[in-house]
Amino acid sequence: MSDQPKDTGMSDRPRDTGMSGPPRNAGMSDRPKGRRAALAAVPVPVRRLVRHELGAFASLGRWVGHRTHGVRPGDLAAAYTGPQTAMLYGLLFVMVVETVGLALLIPWPVVHLVFLVLDLYGVVLVTALHAACVTRPHVVRPDGSLRIRYGALFDLVVPQDAIASVRVDRRYPEGRLITLSDDGVLDLIVGSQTSVTVELNRPLPFTRPLGASETARTIRFHADDPRALAGALRQPA
Repeated sequence: MSDQPKDTGMSDRPRDTGMSGPPRNAGMSDRPKGRRAALAAVPVPVRRLVRHELGAFASLGRWVGHRTHGVRPGDLAAAYTGPQTAMLYGLLFVMVVETVGLALLIPWPVVHLVFLVLDLYGVVLVTALHAACVTRPHVVRPDGSLRIRYGALFDLVVPQDAIASVRVDRRYPEGRLITLSDDGVLDLIVGSQTSVTVELNRPLPFTRPLGASETARTIRFHADDPRALAGALRQPA
């Protein structure tokens, strides 16, 4: 007779009942996929408009702090807001007068609040668009490359080896902010004018504000001091 206990098969180890819960990180890997799928469902123009507005609103802080975006030491920053500044300030004045007038004329509180919010948003948005243009100037790099911008809406980098010639060339074209002719002339119009023409030695792709891709062979845009910009491009450091 042995004094050792019999092995009844009932070990002290916890039994696997098959009721174990899911891993703590289960489903976490699916979240980025879900976000990407949701983002892909939003049309590209809508995504780009939201991005432009967010970029414009971010420019308000830079404007107040007298800071610029994308300008490094040694760069030449070329402003281009001169022709549109008076027009934008006039538009802001009209919007403020309209806001005050509607506040006095509309007797219904809910309707009054809705119009007030919309008007204030419009005032802030127009101010932000102007701030984006002020804080995002054209840039001439020391290597001779050129960055052409219009606020947060348009951004095109022209490499130095793609520039065939540059000249001061004041024109008053008709059309929208960005127009492209059949022969590949891209006009970036500010205040109904352009003042610099850059001839390219090869087609250069660019992206429109809503995401469409096209190519240009000549670029015409405005700079408040076109001679300084053209001179910097002709004589890279």
